[in-house]
Amino acid sequence: MLNNPTLTRRKTLAGLACTATFATSAPAMALTKTEAEALINKLTSEVLDTINAGKSNAAMFKDFEGIFARYADVPLIAQKALGTTWRTASPTQRRAYVAAFRGYMARYYGKRFEEFIGSKITVKKSRKTPGGYLVDTNIKLRGSSAFKAQWHVIDARGKTLMYNLFLEGVSVLSDVRVQIGSMLDKRGGSVDKLTAHLRTAG
Repeated sequence: MLNNPTLTRRKTLAGLACTATFATSAPAMALTKTEAEALINKLTSEVLDTINAGKSNAAMFKDFEGIFARYADVPLIAQKALGTTWRTASPTQRRAYVAAFRGYMARYYGKRFEEFIGSKITVKKSRKTPGGYLVDTNIKLRGSSAFKAQWHVIDARGKTLMYNLFLEGVSVLSDVRVQIGSMLDKRGGSVDKLTAHLRTAG
């Protein structure tokens, strides 16, 4: 386990959300407070159930990938993480990259969930934002004091999905963009090479 608890939590919680990196210009929506809070309750409940189930890493990562697909706007996350390179990628390249990205995120952050065994996540309140709702939760780790996380939920093309996560006021999901940008640079800006790497990375 990493020595810096705050850094570990930021990276791990980014995996829970695993969504687009910035709380700006989300789609217009008719989302309600009840729907936003219900999504976070379901998401966190499934994540904690998976963490505490004692499954093998392979089985746990598969579950996390499914949770990510159900509750997060994966195409938007992947697009934001790739940055301007997304514009020049073909439809075929985009589809392959998004699929590889989803698996990478499940593996990379899934390995960091040990800290959350036996923890409790409680929805406290939420408030409307220009792009949706920010849902406040308290996260109580076993043997540690509670801290707050804010989950940004949007109406993504008619479906309620997670868009971002803030921990201690910081958008922890910016870590995702840094990771992908670094990988892309190391592969000369090639989306195909990045996609191939993401299929096994994490």
